[in-house]
Amino acid sequence: MQSNEQLRQKVRDGYGHIAKGSSKCCCGTSQPEALAKAIGYTKEELEILPQGANMGLSCGNPTALAGLKPGQVVLDLGSGGGFDVFIAAKKVAPGGMAIGVDMTPEMLSKARAGIPHFTSRTGLSNVQFRLGEIEFLPVADSSVDVIISNCVINLSPDKQQVWNEIARVLKPGGKACISDLALKKSLPAEVLKSAAALISCVAGAVLIDETRTMAQNAGLTDLKMEEKPYQIDALAECNDPLYREVKTYVPAGTSLGDYIVSVNLTAQKPAAANERRAS
Repeated sequence: MQSNEQLRQKVRDGYGHIAKGSSKCCCGTSQPEALAKAIGYTKEELEILPQGANMGLSCGNPTALAGLKPGQVVLDLGSGGGFDVFIAAKKVAPGGMAIGVDMTPEMLSKARAGIPHFTSRTGLSNVQFRLGEIEFLPVADSSVDVIISNCVINLSPDKQQVWNEIARVLKPGGKACISDLALKKSLPAEVLKSAAALISCVAGAVLIDETRTMAQNAGLTDLKMEEKPYQIDALAECNDPLYREVKTYVPAGTSLGDYIVSVNLTAQKPAAANERRAS
């Protein structure tokens, strides 16, 4: 058994390579714009993005789930190159703020380098990127209106702690809007042991009911979950070495798509007692 920090370091190293362009697909695709449009991002949203912000690492569209409004504070867990943060920042202007947290310094540098382009295209300066782990968010208690995350929580070695942190930093009445990978059935043991499978967003995924239970254990309510097919075998198009290694562990006659599904989840932090009385 490896420690949580050893697992985090493997993910950090893997995504550092992706940020530097030495590995391109991971849990995404070699055609990031086509993927983004296929899962609901609009041409107008994509046009404001700095070059390289969209690396094809999405498995859903949490900004669409969130129904963002001007003036809100939005937090993206595992913000990578800033893809969803930049899109969210436009939606919450004027008066709102979009914050991204990522534990990989190379990703953070990439995201911060895109801020001048975003500002020049939109006239906005309402974006922040912070170095940190999603299990220990560098964010104050009850300070965020909406939390989003896109294909990231599955990478955490302590998912319950992530959900606890989501509940901690959300304002009463705040909302979590998560797109992630989950399992339809348990993965083969060989896949679970593979570092490549962890980095490629496979080995860390948990069963759908486990995700629901962790959100409820954190005190979140009004859970809604929607399952969608996730064509993970499309990764073959990029001939990514991570994908090739993981595929070798899958039993003959099956594919990774038989195990993995994309899940959109929304949940709320209960409103404060005085707010409930007022409503």
